[in-house]
Amino acid sequence: MRLDRFQREAIRHVKAGHSVLVSAPTGSGKTLIAERVIEECIKRDLGIIYTSPIKALSNQKFRDFSKLYENRVGIVTGDVSLNPDAQILIMTTEIFRNRLLDGSQRMVEHGWIIFDEIHYLDDPERGTVWEESIMQLPPHMKILALSATVPNAEEIARWISSIHQTPIYIVEEKNRPVPLKFFYQCNNKILNHINELNRFRSHFHGGFRRTRRQPMRRHPSHLTGNRLSTLINYISERGYIPCLYFTFSRKRCENLAHKLSDCNFLTGIEREKVVALFKSLLERFDLVHERSALEMSELIKRGIAFHHAGMLPTLKEVVERLFTSRLIKVMFTTETFALGVNMPARSVIFDELRKTYGTCFSELRVRDFYQMAGRAGRRGMDDCGFVFSRVNPNFITIEKIKNIIFAEPEEVISQFNNTYATVLHLYERLKDNLFKTYPRSLHYFQSSPGERRKAQGLLMRKVDLLKEMGYIAEGKLTEKGRLASCLYGYELPLAELYQQGYLDELSVTGLNILISGLVFESRKNQAPPKLSRIAMDIKKVARLNSLRIFSLEKKFKVYPYSKKPHFHAAPAIEAFSQGMDFSKLYRITDIDEGELVRVFRMVIQVLRELCQAPTITSTLKQKARGAIGLINRDVIDAEKQLREG
Repeated sequence: MRLDRFQREAIRHVKAGHSVLVSAPTGSGKTLIAERVIEECIKRDLGIIYTSPIKALSNQKFRDFSKLYENRVGIVTGDVSLNPDAQILIMTTEIFRNRLLDGSQRMVEHGWIIFDEIHYLDDPERGTVWEESIMQLPPHMKILALSATVPNAEEIARWISSIHQTPIYIVEEKNRPVPLKFFYQCNNKILNHINELNRFRSHFHGGFRRTRRQPMRRHPSHLTGNRLSTLINYISERGYIPCLYFTFSRKRCENLAHKLSDCNFLTGIEREKVVALFKSLLERFDLVHERSALEMSELIKRGIAFHHAGMLPTLKEVVERLFTSRLIKVMFTTETFALGVNMPARSVIFDELRKTYGTCFSELRVRDFYQMAGRAGRRGMDDCGFVFSRVNPNFITIEKIKNIIFAEPEEVISQFNNTYATVLHLYERLKDNLFKTYPRSLHYFQSSPGERRKAQGLLMRKVDLLKEMGYIAEGKLTEKGRLASCLYGYELPLAELYQQGYLDELSVTGLNILISGLVFESRKNQAPPKLSRIAMDIKKVARLNSLRIFSLEKKFKVYPYSKKPHFHAAPAIEAFSQGMDFSKLYRITDIDEGELVRVFRMVIQVLRELCQAPTITSTLKQKARGAIGLINRDVIDAEKQLREG
């Protein structure tokens, strides 16, 4: 296989034993460089860690690498631990960060760390994990950092070099191996150049303005006559399939797929193949009688499917395998499908060019656009990829469209904000010298003197808060402090309830209910369910505990505030803990199946952290193990899914 210039350059640095940061477009072949690093480590009998931002991507890499490097690969995420002493170890970045802070001796055995999607440094919620991992990295470990195109790659490399006193070489590639061609659907016309939108300029209003009587509609792409059938027929007739259609709503994802249910994209032979493959995969993953799988079967027969986070993980894997078999011709999916998953298509469609970021709704970032658009064009198969944007003049201007598609990607900006667990770990090792760690951060490297003082002040106030609450006393961590240092993300709520003796009082089912309330992320306007008396009592205690923590965080001006508990998943986890089949939970909850699986697996992760905490009572440790046993079954068992896959 002939390598591209940037691949050869990166591999040359790797063989010389140098750390490398690779910035290249989505789909350009960065994974091949990671494979060469792994092969070098195998030759030299060195351990290597591969981190990824999401569990689904970690699982995929485990499957891919297990085929390439048989019996050498392991995986450790919050809910999976298979072959954890393997030479090649796949992890989520959170697990890697936790091991660094715990001072794990296993790190000595590993010579390289691969950070996939390192531009996640600027993720508002999780970017700090990447930053903390790089800051705490042992000096003997070399770095391969893989990133989508970022304009400040040199700045990031200079920061890493400055804190580890070793060079990190930058390899950049601006050009895609398969170029993209852009099209636009506006007023039901397919336009092949953005300047053609000018003929509709009188329709562009610079953004839709709503009044009290005119609420903003969530999916505007066909308010001006943009028909789905027109666009799909255009793509199909020109042979631009398979096609990935990106939309930012799970429900719309399904609705659009069913809108095409009268279409057929398969030949008779292809139909027979996809039906047979679908049937065998359903049997393998025990989905033969699964309601959601049966509902999709009619679409599958026509070469259509959908894929989103609300689906069962096993069903998502079935759909992914069907897509890679090239028997699915039109796939409706949400943006998570674009993140690192190596499943290119010939064309990509954007339902709209805006999405929700945090609490606001705005135009797509350039990097996000190309993360998805980059799935268009199959290397070695297509001369170019085709990208279609559905445009509504009421909602976006031509200038904003140009900015999304033709502007430089956004710079990676630090989102550094130490968790309480991180602060406690650092205090245990460094005492008040922990304040000297902040100047090693990317935030410090990028910030003005005023911003640095503000960040340093926040860190000092966190330490003061932890002292006030009894996590630190007389220059060391208390028993409660050592417990909290093991509970990433839920440190204060669980440690406070443990100190009060409340966790020991709970039943095994009650422990699952409580933790489900801590981990669940409620959606806007999601109505709370009717709770059992047990769940209601737990909710009252958790809410009072949360209010006390909130008042102290407000007093010490510590932000962001600890998350409030939400008990929307309580009826489901209570019933499941008591033996109800997962397939029947839809009768008592409106939470999507995939979301429920995610919540239950997060509960298992927190329970495992509790089990590993050195300070909890033997009674609670036994109870936590029992709680895991009640829910780690059927589709919740992530290890089973990987083994069967």
